[in-house]
Amino acid sequence: MQIPHDTRRALDVVVALVNTAAEPDQPDGLSDIGALRGFVQEYAISDVGELGARDLAGVRTVRSKFAQVFAAPSARAASVLINELVATAGTTPQLTDHDGYDWHVHYFAPGASVGDHLAADGGMALAFIVVSGEQERLRRCEAPDCRRAFVDLSRNRSRRYCDSRTCGNRLHVAAYRARRKEADAGPSEQEEIVNGGEQQQDSDHR
Repeated sequence: MQIPHDTRRALDVVVALVNTAAEPDQPDGLSDIGALRGFVQEYAISDVGELGARDLAGVRTVRSKFAQVFAAPSARAASVLINELVATAGTTPQLTDHDGYDWHVHYFAPGASVGDHLAADGGMALAFIVVSGEQERLRRCEAPDCRRAFVDLSRNRSRRYCDSRTCGNRLHVAAYRARRKEADAGPSEQEEIVNGGEQQQDSDHR
């Protein structure tokens, strides 16, 4: 699947943002303004000024909307959420080549809050996925103890696990060990069956 660089990057930010949400085994990754500032720096979110409590609340709201898109049961349901996101953000497409990057499109309006910035660029990236008929690529890890979001960019849409926790490797190792354990237990179980049968024959002859 061919995805423009700026769209791919926006999708990476969407996934990263969704995965900051609190889970049973992890705290909220956006617990305070300092955490939000760290997220902005880590993902090089441009044109962001001083951050405050209102920004934190706004980004958490956008995060929740993104998560709902990942959970949407159909393209139509996803489109309603995405349309709401980009409309609320006041989407304003602009060509830019800032910070040494080649020409690409920003969808957030000049002076937009960080929440609107994320909603506009992330919302349009998600719109690209839906328009391409690829909504099923917006997935959650299938490992029983992990629900992290990811975008499946495999050629045959076969990816089942996220990267960050190497869930696939963990489950493959667990399955291998289970098979080994079953194989090791096999002969003992067979002996029990044979011995049980011999004991029954002895009992019948008595």
